Amino acid sequence: MQYRTFGRLGWKVSEVGYGMWGLAGWTGSDDDLTRQALDEAVRLGCNFFDTAWAYGDGRSERFLGELVRAHPDQRLYTATKVPPKNRTWPSRPEFSLDDVFPPDHIRRYAESSLENLGLESVDLLQFHVWEDAWARDDRWQRVIEDLKREGLIGGAGISVNRWEPENGLETLRTGLIDAVQVIYNIFDQAPEDELFPLCRELGIAVIARVPFDEGSLTGHLTRETQFPQGDFRRMYFGPENLGPTMDRVDALTPLVPQGSTLPELALRFILANADVATVIPGMRRVPHVQANIRASDRGPLDPELVSRLRSHRWDRRPTAWSA
Repeated sequence: MQYRTFGRLGWKVSEVGYGMWGLAGWTGSDDDLTRQALDEAVRLGCNFFDTAWAYGDGRSERFLGELVRAHPDQRLYTATKVPPKNRTWPSRPEFSLDDVFPPDHIRRYAESSLENLGLESVDLLQFHVWEDAWARDDRWQRVIEDLKREGLIGGAGISVNRWEPENGLETLRTGLIDAVQVIYNIFDQAPEDELFPLCRELGIAVIARVPFDEGSLTGHLTRETQFPQGDFRRMYFGPENLGPTMDRVDALTPLVPQGSTLPELALRFILANADVATVIPGMRRVPHVQANIRASDRGPLDPELVSRLRSHRWDRRPTAWSA
């Protein structure tokens, strides 16, 4: 495992972190296998774990707290997220701060997350959705400053909405945000345009999420794939998206180097960008953990291959099914 500096906070974090959404909210979850996968990740050097209150209404947070207590001799970095008060993902431009993150709501869920984690503090508290129109509202700013001063959080972050990497730039300029979480993968390269250069300038850490485009870049989807009712991927890979996505996957597959795999290529493309502090694939089984961490062990991709992968950029805008 290789490690990178987490922006101005200076933490040394594993460049492959652990995304914990699928541990509590997706079909097919198994608690025993979850614990085995988490322990294997720690054994292989992963030290950054990203969860949220909304992942099973605190269930994923409880897994993370349990993991931290089980490994008291290792520094594990914890990141969680405050859910929007109106429970709407993503946020919409017409929403006000009062609709989504009124100050008392931020405080209440920060404390609720700490209770779920069973920890005195969390390293990174993130807003689970965001609108840049709220950037200069001093109400959320005061809460974040108070939580930092009280030692309840080490840093603050925003998780920007899907396919809106520019919707947070003014917020980053407030100086109160230490990390930004954004969708970045072979298809979704738009964060490189404005977001990454600003993060580099301000010393803000970048957390790359959805490295496999919700599963298309694992190589396991087909044009006939269907997900169960209640699974987010059933909506995401509906009729409007599954076919066009598979066309793009088919075009990409010939570029996978001999002896490698499509998901490994996807992770190594992200890790080829020095602006990324950590990438957080979802991992629910020990083999997933081992394969994803191996991408770090393999080292950087050949620059010529990275250049060829850039032609697979797919610029999209939010739609009703892309929440």
